[in-house]
Amino acid sequence: MMFKARIHTSLKKSVLDPQGQTTLHALESLGFKEAKGLRIGKYFELALEAADRKKAEASIHAMCDKLLHNPVIEEYSFEIQESPS
Repeated sequence: MMFKARIHTSLKKSVLDPQGQTTLHALESLGFKEAKGLRIGKYFELALEAADRKKAEASIHAMCDKLLHNPVIEEYSFEIQESPS
């Protein structure tokens, strides 16, 4: 079966996000005073083949843990759906 995963990574809340702060200040300087907080992350779209949803999810967890995120400072979440072949 083919699956499509959307993976989101971001810094843990306890980790300072200087890129997010810089971007937030830029938004404020452009007049967007309603912006009160901004954190920057990464987004991945992954197509993968697996026997079933459970195996696809296990593969995604392994990929994230080994390469796609830094477990010391980042957290991740994902959504997965079956995709036509």
